[in-house]
Amino acid sequence: MAEVYIRVAEEENEEPMEIPSEDDGTVLLSTVAAQFPGACGLRFRSPVSQCMRGVRLVEGILHAPENGWGNIVFVVNYPKDNKRKMDEIDASSAVKMKRGDMKTSDLIVLGLPWKTSEQDLKDYFSTFGEVIMVQVKRDAKTGNSKGFGFVRFTEYESQEKVISQRHMIDGRWCDCKLPNSKQGPDEPLRSRKVFVGRCTEDMTTDDLRQFFMQYGEVTDVFIPKPFRAFAFVTFGDDQVAQSLCGEDLIIKGVSVHISNESPLWQRSWGDLGIILPLPTRWVFSLLSTFKWKELRN
Repeated sequence: MAEVYIRVAEEENEEPMEIPSEDDGTVLLSTVAAQFPGACGLRFRSPVSQCMRGVRLVEGILHAPENGWGNIVFVVNYPKDNKRKMDEIDASSAVKMKRGDMKTSDLIVLGLPWKTSEQDLKDYFSTFGEVIMVQVKRDAKTGNSKGFGFVRFTEYESQEKVISQRHMIDGRWCDCKLPNSKQGPDEPLRSRKVFVGRCTEDMTTDDLRQFFMQYGEVTDVFIPKPFRAFAFVTFGDDQVAQSLCGEDLIIKGVSVHISNESPLWQRSWGDLGIILPLPTRWVFSLLSTFKWKELRN
């Protein structure tokens, strides 16, 4: 008996592919799936009613319609979830192609340890893709690191991957972001760190960590020493941090105020939990400590 082929396509208007039938005139679903992964059946448009009809499927075997397979083009059926996944894959591929055409920018690396060199920076970020530029910003007079630097990648995909996560460099967590001048209007530069004002001396880092873990992953807690009535809490997600800003929360029976981590001159003394007037030496001590903390982070 001569081998019979049936015409199959993914869509009605697409060019069909010929698929072989079995000796008894049936077609194995596995044969169809070999050419159209994920296929679960076939359908065709009736020449009489012009409606779509399904092909009988029994235990993995497709049986020909009443008039045989003929020259009809049969259309592949997919499970709805499978089709949705395929559409998502197509959309993802389109996004990747678009990203491939986009140019990379210099990224700012914040919170670098003082000892980190440009070679250290290049060695670390090379694990994400080809690096074309690294720079550690240093003081012009002393040559000491300023605690931040810049990196640039060849591929846009590498840049996106680096921005989307935190980085442990030389034993310290660092953030990698687009500088403000490169940030789009719909992509504000948002910090994962919040300022906790009005803290009391009996609050420990463990107390703060346990309290704030109810809102999301906490990656770091910092309480200045000597005690300054405030602390910093860093979350794994910047959305969690931003959602808490402006809130007054009760920790160990004390009301604390949560605000954005920002330079000292942008904060009120009330946020710091300090009531003026203060002795002058205390004010200068606080300013000195806070400025060092800002530069260090």
